[in-house]
Amino acid sequence: MGKNLTLTVDERLLERTREKLHAAGKTVNQEIREHFERIVGDDAQIEEDIAFLRQTAGCGHSNGWKFNRDATYEERLRWPRA
Repeated sequence: MGKNLTLTVDERLLERTREKLHAAGKTVNQEIREHFERIVGDDAQIEEDIAFLRQTAGCGHSNGWKFNRDATYEERLRWPRA
């Protein structure tokens, strides 16, 4: 069951919002609900991504290759390549 929420907003802002949403076939309530779902969904995705990264950390195979900052910088100095 839904929970009621009371907001205080500028009348003109609310009216303009209603007009834009009406043109899109939506209500203010629907838009607010969807916005809340996006907020929560983002957090859920972040948690899922962090769990995946923790699970897979150290699982790669570099075949002995190690990062070398100087070699990488030297490569950049050769740009643009002919």
